[in-house]
Amino acid sequence: MTEHPYQYVVIRLVPRVEREEFINVGVVLYSQQADFLAGRFALDEARALALAPDLDLEAVRSALETVCGVAAGEHSPTTPRLDRLGPRFGWLSAPRSTILQPGPVHGGVTGDPAATLDHLVRILVA
Repeated sequence: MTEHPYQYVVIRLVPRVEREEFINVGVVLYSQQADFLAGRFALDEARALALAPDLDLEAVRSALETVCGVAAGEHSPTTPRLDRLGPRFGWLSAPRSTILQPGPVHGGVTGDPAATLDHLVRILVA
């Protein structure tokens, strides 16, 4: 099996930026050599509401779906049209001060990027 280098970011839910409290809610994984970019999320509603009781869970879920959509190459009036995977990952991994924030970029090697993404969501999010 061919091993491919990859990079990933953990997507964090930060309901109140000024408090700097967050929970991990998703992962975006990119492998240039494997021509792979995808995002997955697992929103634990009880944990999210414990952190921010007035949180709009539907808005959070919609934002997470947008992250995954951008990774998949979808675009809308509120997201950039980025046809290549590298620039899309760059946009998704760029720091921002919104309710969803990417953590630092990490890396590794894998023979199966999709399985690695699922594994990372299981160990870092779920």
